[in-house]
Amino acid sequence: MGAKGAQARFGNLLTAMVTPFNADESLDLARAGELARMILDEGSQGLIVNGTTGESPTISRDERCSLFQAVIDAVADRRDRISLVANVGDNCTADSVDFARRVAKLGVDGLMVVTPYYNKPPQEGLYRHFSAVAAAVDLPIVLYNIPGRCVINIEPDTIIRLARDVDNIVAVKQANPDMDQLDRIIAGVGAFRDDFEVLSGDDALTLDMMDRGGTGVISTIGNIASGGMRAMVDAQLAGDTTRARTIESALLPLMDALFITANPIMVKRALELRGFPVGPLRLPLLTATDEQTEYLRPILEDAYDKQKALDL
Repeated sequence: MGAKGAQARFGNLLTAMVTPFNADESLDLARAGELARMILDEGSQGLIVNGTTGESPTISRDERCSLFQAVIDAVADRRDRISLVANVGDNCTADSVDFARRVAKLGVDGLMVVTPYYNKPPQEGLYRHFSAVAAAVDLPIVLYNIPGRCVINIEPDTIIRLARDVDNIVAVKQANPDMDQLDRIIAGVGAFRDDFEVLSGDDALTLDMMDRGGTGVISTIGNIASGGMRAMVDAQLAGDTTRARTIESALLPLMDALFITANPIMVKRALELRGFPVGPLRLPLLTATDEQTEYLRPILEDAYDKQKALDL
């Protein structure tokens, strides 16, 4: 499971891309296609479309389908070598099932399903929720475990049970920093399955998770530094842990700066600072303040200088 050096199903570096908006906060589908191509050109092996970083809670299902289709069309010439994973989960199982079926018809490579938020289901409810979505489609499913946003943690035993019982649940995006839980998942699933993957949901924990058997990362910083992240992950997979950690050190201040307030406020401002504006955010999120921008600017510049010095 998650063998070092192995190519992951969707890639070892996936970027959770932001969703561009026009000034009136309507979807900027043309810009979304441009952003998808830029991220992939710079090194990401795939995209998570309309996840948390993509402001999914404020985007309607019809809008999401338009966004998915725009990205599919924009990268049609490279689908043989990149992956597209669409986020379809919410906190209602029936709605998640219906939407998963709808999105599966569009031609994405996989679906991501987040822990149901707000209603705080018990572990058995989580098991049945994820099982129901997976049973509704033929596509591979990535669980998204993010207790910091959803309050509820998908416990290791539940992840192990899902991996054992549901063939098309193939991975978990683990945005839980508890390494003991990571070890339990990898050991537990590895006892009976070698194709289940754990992907870091936190850029700063990528190498620590890969050291313990994780296959890679679903990245936020990949929106603005997918080349550096790809080099870091590739070095780790090649066994060059010294270079991997050197790259990590160059990027870590920027990773931290992107989360001084709610994501994706800062990554959208970072894209603007690098000359690729993607428009505003939808309420209740707000555009970065002047103070936040001035804090970010030198950190972003320093990260790019360090990447250039490392020939990334």
